[in-house]
Amino acid sequence: MSEKKEVFPGDEVASEEEYLASEGTFAKNGMVYAAQIGTLVLDDDDCVAKVISPNPPNILKNGDVVYATIGDIRKTMATANVLAKDGTCRRIGSETYGTIHVSKISPDYTDDVSKELRKGDLVRAMVTGVKPSLQLTTKDAHLGVIRSYCGKCKSELVRKGNKQLFCPKCERNSYRKLADDYGDVVIE
Repeated sequence: MSEKKEVFPGDEVASEEEYLASEGTFAKNGMVYAAQIGTLVLDDDDCVAKVISPNPPNILKNGDVVYATIGDIRKTMATANVLAKDGTCRRIGSETYGTIHVSKISPDYTDDVSKELRKGDLVRAMVTGVKPSLQLTTKDAHLGVIRSYCGKCKSELVRKGNKQLFCPKCERNSYRKLADDYGDVVIE
């Protein structure tokens, strides 16, 4: 790596004849420009120009584990508002509304989302796609509902079995696609 300097968005950093645009840069009309504030790194070994941000945005990508609340339920999908990415304290800098298709909720067959998730459930999910929209899955054993409340009295539900939840106040049972650690998750 030959040269390092501080750059701002829009700064011309290299020619496409010498370097390809990479992380934090973009190419236009044969020139490479900075797309973010940071340190310019011209990598002579790989012939790429990149800008390394000291404070990069928290953008979701495939494989990220997120926490979300279920906002709406339809027969074949649920919408979820993503609240946080696992392992970071920082706000998410990209789209925060995702969908969970009925085929991506459970490894078992289900034909109706409302048999596995309910509006207001807090879930741990994995990002499976970001374009054209945010898509999530809860198929893995560690993914699924981590906190749920009774639809009648709004008390927190207690795990009673593999998929069963129980309301201690009104003594109702309900079923969900539960994460393996339901009830043991500490939310700060």
